[in-house]
Amino acid sequence: MNIDKNSKIFVTGHLGLVGSAVCRSLKRNEYKNIITVSKLDLNLLDTEKVSKFLKKERPDVVISCAGKVGGIHANNILRGQFIYENIQMQTNIIHQSYLHNVKKLIFLGSSCIYPRDCPQPIKEEYLLSSQLEYTNSSYAIAKISGIEMCKAYKKQYGCNFISVMPCNIYGPNDYFNDEYGHVLPSLLHRFHISKKLKKDITIWGNGSSYREFIHSDDVSDAIVFLMENYNEEDIINIGTGVEISIKEMVEKISEIVGFEGRIIFDTNKPNGTPRKVLDVSKINNIGWTSEIRFDEGLKDVYRWYCENFENIRT
Repeated sequence: MNIDKNSKIFVTGHLGLVGSAVCRSLKRNEYKNIITVSKLDLNLLDTEKVSKFLKKERPDVVISCAGKVGGIHANNILRGQFIYENIQMQTNIIHQSYLHNVKKLIFLGSSCIYPRDCPQPIKEEYLLSSQLEYTNSSYAIAKISGIEMCKAYKKQYGCNFISVMPCNIYGPNDYFNDEYGHVLPSLLHRFHISKKLKKDITIWGNGSSYREFIHSDDVSDAIVFLMENYNEEDIINIGTGVEISIKEMVEKISEIVGFEGRIIFDTNKPNGTPRKVLDVSKINNIGWTSEIRFDEGLKDVYRWYCENFENIRT
């Protein structure tokens, strides 16, 4: 399909980490007709309300960034909420986009869809090749169902619905909660508070796990690029291709924050998936590569966090 600068583009979750970055990227790329709506005005869990909204707005493109998300602890103890809310939201968005003739939909997945022990770096074809990581399997299964739904609607109805799989995302407008947040924003918040209170800090696991992190502005630029250039049913990874151990990341955060207390690794707590770095050759080969280096991105996010401390989501 031809997407021009006047196309109506509906971004769900526009106040969140990825959704807000997508809106910034669309504006940078001179898209003029961006549709957003608050949770108070549109509950994505409500099928009837989603249907009425899409019937009224008639977007050409839907970029599905909304979701119930969190770190290893939240994924593990809120399993029912994670699987129900994500499946319900994405089912409403995907099905109602089909019914209301949306020309293109971009479904945002996650690298946690891949098996716990699959070969590294992770290629797109490793999906469903072996067992998932238990601690986030409810969320992963929800996202996998969204991927399969997009594929099924493309095959049966000819919908141009694509699924993109980013690695761990960080950036402005993240959820900086020390219990339920993702690992990086959670640690930034904990180190900042611990520095103020002059307390030591305890980290789950032994720090040996490896993760790949990408700035939300990089992810959003990739999403806009794929909106313009990718129309295949197969999933596509978004990442940097560079990994870092949790221990090294903790040390970088400690240095940037200026933390002077003790760092204690609690080896009685789980490490999560041992290693998770995406193979990004597919997206690189069609013309997109990440630009923001991790050290620069981390400093940028901590600066934003300090400037917005009174209003951040915790």
